[in-house]
Amino acid sequence: MTFAPSSALSGVLGSIPSPEISYIDLGPLRIHFYALCIIVGIIAAMLLTNARLTRRGAEPWVVIDIALLAVPLAIIGARIYHVLTHPGFYFGEGADVWAVFRIWEGGIAIYGALIGGAVGAWLGCRWTGIRFWTLADAIAPGLLLAQALGRFGNWFNQELFGQPTDLPWGLEIDSDNPAFPAGLEPGTLFHPTFLYEVIWNLLGVAVLLWAGRRFRLQWGRLFAVYLIWYSAGRIVWESIRIDPSEIYFGLRTNVWAAIAGVVLGLVIFFVQRRRHPGYEPSPYKPGREAEAKGAVQSADPNDFVDVSEPPATETRVGSATSTTATS
Repeated sequence: MTFAPSSALSGVLGSIPSPEISYIDLGPLRIHFYALCIIVGIIAAMLLTNARLTRRGAEPWVVIDIALLAVPLAIIGARIYHVLTHPGFYFGEGADVWAVFRIWEGGIAIYGALIGGAVGAWLGCRWTGIRFWTLADAIAPGLLLAQALGRFGNWFNQELFGQPTDLPWGLEIDSDNPAFPAGLEPGTLFHPTFLYEVIWNLLGVAVLLWAGRRFRLQWGRLFAVYLIWYSAGRIVWESIRIDPSEIYFGLRTNVWAAIAGVVLGLVIFFVQRRRHPGYEPSPYKPGREAEAKGAVQSADPNDFVDVSEPPATETRVGSATSTTATS
């Protein structure tokens, strides 16, 4: 990250510049960096999750079979959650209701993604035979990694920043940006909440990888730690953000969601520790192991191709095949 001098406020040593562009055009195709950040995050999470599941004894790349259901439902859930928690953006007076479908312009919510992704992952686990809690523990560090990479999309879009600040790492926001608060002087710097979350999430990846090995957290307990870690950070970042949000009992919607995330994480951790004091016998449900009948075998294409020798009753004449009768 490079720092550029800023004349916004006296005494400021430097600032974090925002990108001048948020997309590129390739002919008729417009590619938004926001979407690229999300895609890179998903790929990174899948690679890390695959490595962790494989070490547990799962079939290599079974995570792809699960992702076919989990990723689309996560994106849909993320968008629905955002729309429901920001109704004025899409259904208020003068709003463009069709903007609901323009997801590339920004506007997805991680807690909606977790809900939708959990449904998709549960369905994917039923399909592949993987234990749901095994997958949840395997994917937990990858989720934090994906969220860290995805936050750079907010940087490119110049959105979801925090309150004004005179700290040396204040974030520059274009004064003509629709998200720039009315009444503030051009050049005002803001808390780079995207960067705070990137750092917090990357630190969380290291913590989860260490804790998972050190304490051998299974049966969903590592996923519970993920919920607690991520949600605790979100309580802080959401408290200093100034983008529009619904307020309930004095707190932003996402602050309440983050509090619920911490509580849910604690419940999962202690309930699962009591229900499952031992270790998981296998990443698969009983009878659904990779070599079991009916298991999904995405890594072996021969499962779907007939590579057997022709029956002995078939003989080839020239270039044609005929069948001889036997008695």
